[in-house]
Amino acid sequence: MNATTDLGDRRQHAGQDGTAVSTPSLNGAEVLLRVLQEQEVEVVFGYPGGAVLPIYDALFKQNSIRHILVRHEQAAVHAAEGYARSTGKTGVVLVTSGPGATNAVTGLVDALMDSIPLVCLTGQVPTHMIGNDAFQEADTTGITRPATKHNYLVKRAGDLARTVHEAFYVARSGRPGPVVVDLPKDIMVGPASYTVASTAPHRSYRPITEPRIEAIRQAVALIKRAKRPLFYTGGGVINAGPAASEALGRLVRLTGYPCTSTLMGLGAYPTTDPQFLGMLGMHGTFEANLATHGCDVLINLGARFDDRVTGRLDAFSPGSAKIHVDIDPSSINKIVPVDVAVVGDAGRAIEMMIEAWHEDRAEPDREALATWWRQIEAWRGIDSLRYSQDPSPSAIIKPQHAVKRLYELARETGRDSFVTTEVGQHQMWAAQYYAFEKPNRWMTSGGLGTMGYGLPAAVGVQVGHPEALVIDIAGEASTLMNIQELGTICQYRLPVKLFILNNRYMGMVRQWQELLHGSRYSESYSEALPDFVKLAESFHGTGMRATCLGELDDTIRAMLAHDGPVIADICVDEAENCFPMIPSGAAHNEMILGPDQNEQAARITVEGMMLV
Repeated sequence: MNATTDLGDRRQHAGQDGTAVSTPSLNGAEVLLRVLQEQEVEVVFGYPGGAVLPIYDALFKQNSIRHILVRHEQAAVHAAEGYARSTGKTGVVLVTSGPGATNAVTGLVDALMDSIPLVCLTGQVPTHMIGNDAFQEADTTGITRPATKHNYLVKRAGDLARTVHEAFYVARSGRPGPVVVDLPKDIMVGPASYTVASTAPHRSYRPITEPRIEAIRQAVALIKRAKRPLFYTGGGVINAGPAASEALGRLVRLTGYPCTSTLMGLGAYPTTDPQFLGMLGMHGTFEANLATHGCDVLINLGARFDDRVTGRLDAFSPGSAKIHVDIDPSSINKIVPVDVAVVGDAGRAIEMMIEAWHEDRAEPDREALATWWRQIEAWRGIDSLRYSQDPSPSAIIKPQHAVKRLYELARETGRDSFVTTEVGQHQMWAAQYYAFEKPNRWMTSGGLGTMGYGLPAAVGVQVGHPEALVIDIAGEASTLMNIQELGTICQYRLPVKLFILNNRYMGMVRQWQELLHGSRYSESYSEALPDFVKLAESFHGTGMRATCLGELDDTIRAMLAHDGPVIADICVDEAENCFPMIPSGAAHNEMILGPDQNEQAARITVEGMMLV
């Protein structure tokens, strides 16, 4: 009898509804794996070490849970984030004590900021040695308390199974987030009892998912009577599942109102739809930001009024009544005071809004809405994402054009494509020029802005979607943050495509230095970069390079056609800036556009403000 079958046979003797059963033949590590099996965990991203060797020994003896060996613990968390974000499941991480746990902290904060459901299992020194500065000891629960939604230190074997079950519940319920379970080595090697997951309501953590109907009706009454409405959607719609995104589409089309999105919400509403205004915020479109500034009813669905969206708070959407739908009550009125608060699951709230819209007999002001759309079309006419690409084959490649062609050629393949990014200019260009028609296809680090996120995140996405096209749109500086994960990609034969927009600078840093610091490019230029083609080959992958426009399309086609991992080194204009841009501390109507657009935009903005 193999280990997997053995664990399955023993499960039938476990009690029901959270009752513990004595299983002296199982140690803590085996009980832990049984919990993971019951939680339907398919894959764990991790890196071994002394404190977790009992768990790795138990993993070796079973076949139902796959382990992906990363090259750094930060990458393990980012890979689990990519897996969770793209599949809708809870990501699982396994790291050892001390530096294993501390290396994971960046990823944990990243997941916390972006509401990604994770369970991170950390090794710990034996319980009797905690507090003695033992080898590879760290106060993991103390260190990760501000980095997680919740954390646990298991001190008794009898609490092990119940605690891990609870960790999964906390991670995926309400506003999702990362949960750490710290596991002393003696708990893992000693005997432990198994406890099935409880079906009873949790004694203390019971997030509200069903919105109050009174709040929904109040919101819809405001929405129906709006003359200049705007839907502002965020990652909460993605987290609510594919049905929520489908419902959002029905609501937006039912009303005929414009819709914009945060960086984390891209894909919840089809970005090529005429009612979509593009992303809003610091590098959002002219029309999205001006509509936010000029609307009279702003409907926030699953966003948290992040500072990269709001700009200067006292000038944020100054004339609008504001509706905020969020599953996290602590987010309501935290940054921006709102007129109607709807606490609950975004998907359920949207469904209830559709029902209330049909029940409310008031008729929207279609004449005012037509006027509003005329103004939006005037703003859209600025074409704020316009760029100038010299068409000659020898011309230098504009990064915007590289992303646009990547999207167009990837679409021609007919494959389901998933995009991860690092952080910087390339991230914003990807958000602006790569269109997303479905949710869960866009994985990026929003709140924390973590360089080095994209490559390991692509590992997690590819593991979750083996047949899909997975592309990490990257910058050369961010790529080097977690370049060692090329080893993970090679070991598991993951056909990840790394698409580097190589401008030799930390591009966003250089842009801010140019615009705000007198073009003093202090430590933002990379004096020594690897040969990315040779680097790919050294990791048993394939390297390609495009140095001019005439080479771009052939390089992209070759990358997309290759059935293994590829690094495509795309040499782009070193001096290109990412526009539009709202300078830090400015309002939405104080945008900087491309060099030839600002005068036209200023005229239309003044006319528009008079109109509305």
